Amino acid sequence: MTREEFIKMCGILGVGLPLKFSLMSCSSDDKINEPFKGKVVIIGAGAGGLSAGYLLNQQGVDFEILEASPVYGGRMKINTSFTDFPIPLGAEWLETSTSIFEEIVNDANTPINIETVKDAPDRKFVNSSWYNFFEQYIVTSIANKIAYNTIVNAIDYSGDKIVITTQNGQHTADKVIVAVPLKILQDGDIKFTPTLPQDKLNAINDAPIWDGFKAFFEFSSNFYGDGFEFNITPASDGQKLYYDASLGQNTSKHILGLFVVGKPVLDYSSLSKDDLKNFILNELDNIYSNQATPNYVNHISQNWNNEPFIKSGYLSDEADWRTVRELGKPVANKIHFAGGAYTDGNDWVSVHTAAQSAKKAVEELSN
Repeated sequence: MTREEFIKMCGILGVGLPLKFSLMSCSSDDKINEPFKGKVVIIGAGAGGLSAGYLLNQQGVDFEILEASPVYGGRMKINTSFTDFPIPLGAEWLETSTSIFEEIVNDANTPINIETVKDAPDRKFVNSSWYNFFEQYIVTSIANKIAYNTIVNAIDYSGDKIVITTQNGQHTADKVIVAVPLKILQDGDIKFTPTLPQDKLNAINDAPIWDGFKAFFEFSSNFYGDGFEFNITPASDGQKLYYDASLGQNTSKHILGLFVVGKPVLDYSSLSKDDLKNFILNELDNIYSNQATPNYVNHISQNWNNEPFIKSGYLSDEADWRTVRELGKPVANKIHFAGGAYTDGNDWVSVHTAAQSAKKAVEELSN
């Protein structure tokens, strides 16, 4: 079953996407697992890595997060200068119940104040974003545990202690949680000693990863309505749609978003800013009877292929669930994985699945 088939089935049955790994779950004997005793190094400060660090911090476990870039958030990146509400350059939609916020925070004493609006079949944040949620509720308690501009080159898990080699030196740990984008592993940017098991390598190398691109255009009027979705065939080639990015926001601005993953990204990824503007305006003029160009105000874009520590969009919705399940499995009870691509195979790539995979990884530490 592909992710698209799974989500469609949930819709047919009239249920939300399952929160399989309840972040307050207990073991089979109804006793909370004992926290891991030892040092944990988390590699990557995206949704998976931050969630893992946050849960370890709640348990009082010694940990640090090594982040290759100068900022946290990964594909939750936002722009706050383009218009009067946060523009989500990456993760944008909430693809499950709003109860996931309480589950991620995992603290009944912390009130959650996040507003969303229906944007079928999902929900959108109102004048906020996934990045803002993590900034407010997750990062505040673990900010001093993140080491930025720390590029991991190698992980040696052959001995009693795991040795993590970066361009700045070495770190040691009892356990490692790998929370980097899948493309980083696929390109061999981190060397493992010993080499990862063949089943794990096969899953990494065989996993179909989509390119990723987004653009946002401000217009002087809304001539585009709810937007326009393209029919991309076969489905494994990707997705492409224009959508009303201003939907539900407290704004008078008219912002049209362009979301593209997979092969259609090639039409945009090599264009300069002016060429990109002209290409998209021409495309919109053809769809909307020449209304785009005379209403154009400004635009921004994000090509995820050009992000050096991300290098792509995300794991394809059309991936095989068995491949995804293998991606999420730990190695030698020492190397664990967290992030949207490293789940149990029921669902993947969304921010909430990254948080759930982090919960799974933290639980595995004590096994």
